Amino acid sequence: MDRSAEFRRWKAQCLSRADLSRKGSVDEDAVEIVQLLNAQEQFFTTSSCAGRILLLDGGINGFEVQKKQCCWLLVTHKPCVKEDMIVALRKANGDAILKFEPFVLHVQCRQLRDAQILHAVAINSGFRNSGITVGKRGKTILAVRSTHGLEVPLSHNGKLMVTEEYVDFLLNIANQKMEENKKRIERFYSCLQHALKRETITNSQTEIKDPFDTHKKKRNQEKSHYKRITEDCDKELENDDADDPGINVTIFPEDY
Repeated sequence: MDRSAEFRRWKAQCLSRADLSRKGSVDEDAVEIVQLLNAQEQFFTTSSCAGRILLLDGGINGFEVQKKQCCWLLVTHKPCVKEDMIVALRKANGDAILKFEPFVLHVQCRQLRDAQILHAVAINSGFRNSGITVGKRGKTILAVRSTHGLEVPLSHNGKLMVTEEYVDFLLNIANQKMEENKKRIERFYSCLQHALKRETITNSQTEIKDPFDTHKKKRNQEKSHYKRITEDCDKELENDDADDPGINVTIFPEDY
């Protein structure tokens, strides 16, 4: 089957499936990005979360929270107030964990070049843990991620191990991270619009290019294109967290 036709088949199948997430719909702060990407021929989203504050009640296996076996005492995609957290904590019977999980987005791309464009947008919007994975069947997935999460145990066997003052302190940190997360989402959307517009212009110019252009010249044009995307996004970028690592691109066989 033609690769483009196969990609269109994958996209139709994915977008026709029911949303199996707990919420059952795309988060409000991620809707514009998801709709913009799904409207493009070369992309479709496979999963997303705009960012959330969670209180989980369950067990800890080593240093990892087992979310599938946990009871979700509280979940919000907006800033959380102490009173709601305290009420939820009183329902804990096991090990209650406060978590902040930042924006995450998975996008299947038609070609590696399309994924590279999105990766440049993600990195320069503050999502510096983003990466590209190429699967065995040729599926190219761009994961948009960042590292400014938060995970703190609050109770053990139903007993609160910290003061309410400390809970309030942690919530202030989580809420600040939520606000920064929203700013990064907005930057990503703005940079994505610029990148898609520039890509459309570049493709139009390519269609009328000199047929005797060399491969080296094409490569130089692509490098220049990615550089312009980076420069556009840099204008939007400000106040990134100091603990974000550098660019991390992973390309390895993985069967999705």
